[in-house]
Amino acid sequence: MIRSMETVATLIVVGAVLLLLETVLPGMVAGAVGMLCLAGGVVMGYTTYGPRIGNFILLGVTSGLTIAAVLWVRFFPNSRLGQMFVTRRTVGNLGTDRPELLDQTGVALTNLRPSGMAQISGKRVDVVTEGSMIEQGAAVRVVAVEGLRVVVRAA
Repeated sequence: MIRSMETVATLIVVGAVLLLLETVLPGMVAGAVGMLCLAGGVVMGYTTYGPRIGNFILLGVTSGLTIAAVLWVRFFPNSRLGQMFVTRRTVGNLGTDRPELLDQTGVALTNLRPSGMAQISGKRVDVVTEGSMIEQGAAVRVVAVEGLRVVVRAA
């Protein structure tokens, strides 16, 4: 009887450690095995000791997981280990700023209904109209640049 309680405790401790390791190990294998160990410990508690002790074990595992999850969410992101997973800098430039296109004129290379291609200052540019369709070959003027979105209207 004591031997089986050691097995239940071992399953619960191993399951908790594997769940903890899941945060730094890729693949979800450690987390899945950890959950199986926890479930196995609870099931073994029910089958070996009956519903009363099994309920206590289930309550302890559930409470422990809840408390650990709350503490983890609260403290892990600010810890030294958590900071290793978060980048604080921007790598490269997206090149979305194109203020030089503002107030430039060009020609619609495709029908703009409302989006399409236009040649503006010798460059092919994806453009969007303000809403109305513009025929291919019509003159267009850039009225706004919002990130990647270049807004034109018929000139």
